[in-house]
Amino acid sequence: MPGSYRIINYALRPAKAIERRMLCAAFERLHPFQRIQDYRYVGFGSIYFSDFQLLHRELGITDMLSIEKDVSAKACFRFNRPYKCIRLKFAPSTEVLPTLNWGRRTILWLDYDDRLNVNILGDIATVCLRATSGSMVVISVNAQPDAEPSKEERDLYQEETGKPFDLGDYRLRIAKELIGEKLPIGTSGADLRGQELARIFREVIDSAIAEQLSIRNAMLPVEKRIHYRQLFHFRYKDGAQMLTVGGILYRAAEEQVVAACDFDMLPFIRIGREHCGVKAPCLTAKEIRHLNSQLPTRPSVKLRVPGVTDADIRKYAEVYRFFPAFSEILFA
Repeated sequence: MPGSYRIINYALRPAKAIERRMLCAAFERLHPFQRIQDYRYVGFGSIYFSDFQLLHRELGITDMLSIEKDVSAKACFRFNRPYKCIRLKFAPSTEVLPTLNWGRRTILWLDYDDRLNVNILGDIATVCLRATSGSMVVISVNAQPDAEPSKEERDLYQEETGKPFDLGDYRLRIAKELIGEKLPIGTSGADLRGQELARIFREVIDSAIAEQLSIRNAMLPVEKRIHYRQLFHFRYKDGAQMLTVGGILYRAAEEQVVAACDFDMLPFIRIGREHCGVKAPCLTAKEIRHLNSQLPTRPSVKLRVPGVTDADIRKYAEVYRFFPAFSEILFA
């Protein structure tokens, strides 16, 4: 079966592109810790390397590592690598992350296709136990609720449980297979549908980070303990519902350095359960140019474009600074 990068063109997902630019704007504010150009970037480049290209062009980062689990497509990844400064490691992230030198500050975007599972939680543990102060960790996971089960799946459930089919219990069994004991106590099948699944996944990730930092800090003096401050809580849907959460790891004595980053000046920063919904309205190039000519503006000013709904105009006004520019070039 081909990798997801042969099914979905990750370079052309508008909501994902907006999120990518928002993250880049936040990463740019890390300069109170050190020069951004001296950070290391670690991610999953796939064959498009969209985040690598953006961070290299916009931030000047040259120490870049792409982890690729599809070891059967090495030639393809090497051919599509856009810059020589991008190193490639072909292995699952669970194998690569423990081998890295975590003595340098790192921007890490673990951008998974999969739903949250024990392997992803293992990667989070590795980073939280080892990453140095001033590092940024971002985790993206698929938060699409389970589709309605097929007749075969319903029959298998009844055969395994000896009970009539129960959709809530079916979803709960799948969730336990993914994250086991990390599933919050009291979670019901009703909590695993719609936006509730993303809420549960964010809670599990947040608890996992807190648990690992507690282990790490147990033997450290107060001033050297590592804290975590959430900065990102995005939800978007170019196809499947996706969840992105993350933030900065820093020593307790560096609160003022974090304050100097002024992350709160960015409109998409979310420090808790409230999320930033990334929505990309479908607009023509002419409609975008017309709106851009009126932006930025005061909230009280009503923007208008013939044939475009007020809702789509509001969505665009919220993200226009980060909106991707797609174009088609026709060769005669």
